[in-house]
Amino acid sequence: MACTKTHPRITIRSGLTEVDAIIAVMPIVRVETAIAASPEECFDRARDVNLHAASTAGSKERIVDAPASGMLELGDEVEFEAVHFGIRQRLRSKIVEFDRPRIFVDEMQRGAFKRLRHTHEFARTERGTLMIDELDFASPFGLLGAIADKLFLAGYMRRFMLAKNAELKRLIESELR
Repeated sequence: MACTKTHPRITIRSGLTEVDAIIAVMPIVRVETAIAASPEECFDRARDVNLHAASTAGSKERIVDAPASGMLELGDEVEFEAVHFGIRQRLRSKIVEFDRPRIFVDEMQRGAFKRLRHTHEFARTERGTLMIDELDFASPFGLLGAIADKLFLAGYMRRFMLAKNAELKRLIESELR
């Protein structure tokens, strides 16, 4: 009889093959960034699509479709085009959770991943805000995608988020000076 243990994001069944186990435990990238600004300021800047595009200039990211206000709200969809690994790609996401100034979550609706969920959290600190980004993703192509996720994509996504957040931090803090 198979035993099942459930974690909020991972289900492990005894008796799985090694291949099944690799696919079952997909990478989650978590990046924490301290910003000298209030959670409200950080939250609003993080949901500003124009500031997002400015903070990802290294991947030549541009807005394809977004709300006219440029400020994402619950239910809004946004589409970006960027170059990753030398390939021009489009990603369309929808805001599926929104609780200002604490958290918002976007989920990929269309794009290169099998799934992508990006949680943005904002916690008040003595010196401002701790912005916490968590990317829960999986590549397509079954075992090959899972291996790519583990071998290089998780590291690439982490470096991308670190660079994006460093630029976002710089932009937010320079605006408030």
